Amino acid sequence: MAHIQRFDHVGVTVADLEAATAFFVALGLEVEGRTPVEGEFIDTVTGIPGASTEIVMLRTPDGDTSLELSRFVRPDAVPGSPDAMANVLGLRSLAFQVDDLDATVAQVAADGHPLVGGIGEYENVWRMAYVRGPEGIIVALAERIG
Repeated sequence: MAHIQRFDHVGVTVADLEAATAFFVALGLEVEGRTPVEGEFIDTVTGIPGASTEIVMLRTPDGDTSLELSRFVRPDAVPGSPDAMANVLGLRSLAFQVDDLDATVAQVAADGHPLVGGIGEYENVWRMAYVRGPEGIIVALAERIG
């Protein structure tokens, strides 16, 4: 028996909520809401007593997928490596289909978010690139060409 009904969202913890939100909004995600969360619920779910977060929910233009960005107000965030590569264990990347890969890569590069490697083509179907988003998040941008 399958328990999963649908994919809901990906959650990413960041230190600079404003910068991360601006990056993903510039790519085309839409802010659904913003709220502080603290109390028994967040303490229980995270296993961190006394936790306090601020959350921004973003949704893709098609409405199918959400991205939750959260910043811990309390306790202090524990930094990860902003230079982690795709082979580091854990969350590898957030991937988005775009309509014009070259223009999207140029836009994010102009905003200070460079390519991790280069632009690759997969079997005449996809062109894809990894960019280094805010706080080192690897963001995969893919354009269907086939």
